Amino acid sequence: MVKYEVIVYTGNLAGAATMNQVFIKLVGTEGESKKTWLAPGFNVSCPVSIGKLVVIELEKHRLPLMPEDSWFPAKVEIKSPEGDTYIFPIYRWIADSKVQRFREATGFFSTRHPQGEVLKLTFLTVNLFPNEMQDHVNITVLLYRLTELKLKGLVSFKKTWSNIDDINRVFCNKKTKISEYVKEHWTEDAFFGYQFLNGVNPMLIRRCEALPSNFPVTDDMVFLSGQCGLEDEMKNGNIFLCDYKQLDGLQPNIINGKKQFLMAPLVLLHKTPDDKLKPIAIQLKQTPADDNPIFFPTDSEYDWLMAKIFVRSADFNEHQLNVHLLRTHLLAEVFAVSLLRNMPMVHPLYKLLVPHTRYTLQINHLARLLLISKNGIFTQFAAAGGDGMLTLLKKYLSSMTYTSLCIPEDIAERGLESIPNFYYRDDGLKFWDIVQRFVQGILGHYYKDDCAVEQDSELQRWISDIFEHGFLSNECTGIPKSLTSVAELVKFVTMVIFTCSGQHSAVNTGQYDYGGWMPNTPISLQRPPPTKKGTASKETMLQTFPDVNTTVQGMSTMWLLSKQSSDFVAFGQYPEDHFCEEIPRKLIRDFQGELEVLSAVIKSRNKGLEVPYTYMDPAEVENSVAI
Repeated sequence: MVKYEVIVYTGNLAGAATMNQVFIKLVGTEGESKKTWLAPGFNVSCPVSIGKLVVIELEKHRLPLMPEDSWFPAKVEIKSPEGDTYIFPIYRWIADSKVQRFREATGFFSTRHPQGEVLKLTFLTVNLFPNEMQDHVNITVLLYRLTELKLKGLVSFKKTWSNIDDINRVFCNKKTKISEYVKEHWTEDAFFGYQFLNGVNPMLIRRCEALPSNFPVTDDMVFLSGQCGLEDEMKNGNIFLCDYKQLDGLQPNIINGKKQFLMAPLVLLHKTPDDKLKPIAIQLKQTPADDNPIFFPTDSEYDWLMAKIFVRSADFNEHQLNVHLLRTHLLAEVFAVSLLRNMPMVHPLYKLLVPHTRYTLQINHLARLLLISKNGIFTQFAAAGGDGMLTLLKKYLSSMTYTSLCIPEDIAERGLESIPNFYYRDDGLKFWDIVQRFVQGILGHYYKDDCAVEQDSELQRWISDIFEHGFLSNECTGIPKSLTSVAELVKFVTMVIFTCSGQHSAVNTGQYDYGGWMPNTPISLQRPPPTKKGTASKETMLQTFPDVNTTVQGMSTMWLLSKQSSDFVAFGQYPEDHFCEEIPRKLIRDFQGELEVLSAVIKSRNKGLEVPYTYMDPAEVENSVAI
């Protein structure tokens, strides 16, 4: 008889151990063992060697009079009679008595044995998830916060704000250093422009080389520092445009029985000689008309401020549905579901990407229940949350491109390579480069040439699933429907990791920083914009702001979404040990070292900034879309 020494590691999670009996069967290249009870200290015996181990089968059965319970094994290590050690990573809850099959960690290209560890999911219709996909998220915090406000009578208070001081009293309950700065500077042109670069929506601004035909701004309308003409400043790369044209034609929501107003503005910005970015012209509707004036900084205080307020409200809705929900949460869900239903757990791509799927399915499910359902907070209280929400999402999806998801190409495409004080770009490009080198190292270790990529059927099913179900087989997006080279694979996987980590952090973490002070980021507006100049005032501004209950619903939600998840895992940290070979382990250590250096550089830079930019600091970035 020969003996196989078996060590089972149970995960370091609450309730991970089991009182049930666990049985194991070993499957090798030359035979298999009998099913053996895994009692403490027991080994598996076989009459002769069964060759190299490739699969184990685990079964869990409850004892008589004992309840069925769940078990979370981390991994199984087996030492063969020949002295070889085999590792079988699991990191999955086992809740029933079905046979569970797991392949050996290094056997990724073997197709001779069952792939029982592939998790089969119905695409985008998951309602119940295994426990490893769940976090008991900060929902209780939101409920507590809403209860706190309800006790003050604010959640049901459907009245307009009578003065700014009342808004401040609500705001003071929860504030951050940046949100306090926003409160003090929200009316300033330089800060208004700054937010297009380093606020929660840095994705819309682009260099303007020629004015759109529907934005008839002329030299005599604008005053440019340095006295250069508009044409010259465009040639010099100093004029920038934000165009909210996707919002055009949307039917705004009805809130508290009142019609809301959501504009589709065009904003022209100028980089001044002292490197500030300032708005120089705002048109609130797409079609020029007598009742659609172009506003300028030289207009009256409240004419100009109201124009900026309508822009900020449009930016909130554009950001939430497109930049945040679609381009991070829903994309991350596409990547996660395709991975979980197409990749075996020992595949290197599974090992590489599964940490970046943690809790994503559950947080999206909760978003569907609490935020964008029929009675969800966004649906009820955001200007774009009514009947037009799905129409707008479809429009955003149809216009999304692969290059816009890859920050080096996106920055170049928008002509933003040289605009100063653009920390999203500076930190994001470094973040991307570090990820790309890491991905190149890991995947280059397993895929020695392009043929290996082309011939990997599991990989091809993964990308095909993403192309078909995530991007509706739309070739205009530029998303590949198959992968034919190592370089293509590395770029796509880098994009996936970047989207699920750094990009999500950049467009999510600062939501309360910039939106906690409602006048800077109104969730909705309930009066139309001025149709002629000279009619705006402080009173009309307060009447235009969302009602008290709408304001506090938006503030509470942004506060919740800006909080770190209850068991935050910083980017590049891997509590679950999926890679067993030394080369990938070394690459992970090197990767973590590079991230530490980037974090230190960002922290050092931020010491000299009036408004620090922390959203791409790897120490502050979550590994996955988990909140």
